[in-house]
Amino acid sequence: MRFSTLIKALQQGQAGLKRAEVGGDPLIASAAALDQARSDQLSFLEKGNALTSAFGNSAVGAVLLPDQEDLIAIALQRGLAFAVLADPRLAFAEALELLHPRRRAQAGVHASAVLDERAVIEPGVSIGPRVCVGADSRIGAGSVLHPGVVIYDDVIVGENCELHANAVLHPGSRLGRSCVVHSNAVVGSEGFGFVPTARGWRKMPQTGLVVLEDGVEVGCGRTIDRPSVGETRIGAGSKIDNLVQVGHGVTMGRGCALASQVGIAGGARLGNGVILAGQVGVANRAVIGDRAIASSKSGIHGEVAAGEVVSGYPAIPNRLWLRCSAAFSKLPEMAKLLRELKRSTAQ
Repeated sequence: MRFSTLIKALQQGQAGLKRAEVGGDPLIASAAALDQARSDQLSFLEKGNALTSAFGNSAVGAVLLPDQEDLIAIALQRGLAFAVLADPRLAFAEALELLHPRRRAQAGVHASAVLDERAVIEPGVSIGPRVCVGADSRIGAGSVLHPGVVIYDDVIVGENCELHANAVLHPGSRLGRSCVVHSNAVVGSEGFGFVPTARGWRKMPQTGLVVLEDGVEVGCGRTIDRPSVGETRIGAGSKIDNLVQVGHGVTMGRGCALASQVGIAGGARLGNGVILAGQVGVANRAVIGDRAIASSKSGIHGEVAAGEVVSGYPAIPNRLWLRCSAAFSKLPEMAKLLRELKRSTAQ
């Protein structure tokens, strides 16, 4: 694809094209990081990007830039093809879709698939090898079920969803439109509920629902448990990384983002736009306000206010945590000084 053709497509996108210089109008075959790019590849930079220093010597064929005079000057001096955008990262995502278009699965049912006679398969659905769909389940129009997907009884999959290989949807799972469930993810598994008795643990039946609203994406190996009653709900547009555990009865707002190995205990409530970095732990019935952010390995036990950024275990405001972290390395010296002070005052 010529860079000029790519620019015409980006004009129709949402990244806010401000300026474009096609230079020699290079043929763009693929994309790469700026420090690794070749002359037939596209890359991008954001303000403050660590790769900015590599721009002057990069072999990149074309680059997407922020509206930053020093970067534009380098591009002009080198005679590079470039575009200036309000959001270069978004433009790069749009460009990748153009450079690497996905092949759409053909509608139809593979001969090895097993569909219960009471299952409802709407028009345009693609069902791959060894897929199983249980009784009273419905697969929405245009959805794609890749090989090995297992859908139990009483499951609803909305229109234009994609379930990757070996994904499992348990009874009571409800998926909205355009949801994506990646390989080996389990939606609607039984919540961890047991009642202690004199004879041991008595299992609490998990009869509730798991609801994924429109546009939710679930990563590989991720589990979302259903509760004994009520529902576990993931808000529209939320994106969840690989190896994340969401306990029974959790309520998550719209547009949340959870990185790998996050664990959320039962009954926790997350507002809209919450961001949890890798390995964050959220305790039972904790409450996290809208747009709050927790940095990696934070442990949240109580309530986090809307818009607050927290860090550490237990989680505290990020600025306080940074001051505490700066003091940690000085603790041995401070302890030594304290011992010396005690000895001097005792004499």
